[in-house]
Amino acid sequence: MDLTLQRAPSVNATTLGHLSIDGAVECDTLEDRIREIPGQPVATWKVWGETAIPAGRFRVVRHLSPKFGSVLMLFGIPGFDLVYFHAGNDDADTHGCILVGRAVLDPQGDGGDLAGGSSKPARAALEAKVFPALDAGAEVWCTILNPLTTRAA
Repeated sequence: MDLTLQRAPSVNATTLGHLSIDGAVECDTLEDRIREIPGQPVATWKVWGETAIPAGRFRVVRHLSPKFGSVLMLFGIPGFDLVYFHAGNDDADTHGCILVGRAVLDPQGDGGDLAGGSSKPARAALEAKVFPALDAGAEVWCTILNPLTTRAA
């Protein structure tokens, strides 16, 4: 199973995107700002709790989180650990993780948030598709794609 997260350019502290499973759009995403500088070590550009993970291809595993319970986690990300797909509505909820939702709101034009109430159902739907594949022993991978340009804050 292959997940693909196509990011839009960051606006202020927020990066929106679309998550697909095997080519079919599954949900919207929200992450912290992209700060990645290709070719530079993570330590030179990462701001703890305020930085989107680098682009790349990462293994998806099931993890038991004390806060979120059984959750999908990206494994093997340079300079990051415990990066989950979980519910939330804005960049204050991310701390480097990927929030999932079914609708984006941007009334202030400041980058947008996931609509309240859309995140928990989106997480449940994503897990309902991915957990059975993992439980059956399938490999699940997620490719993170940065936009061609990233707008500065």
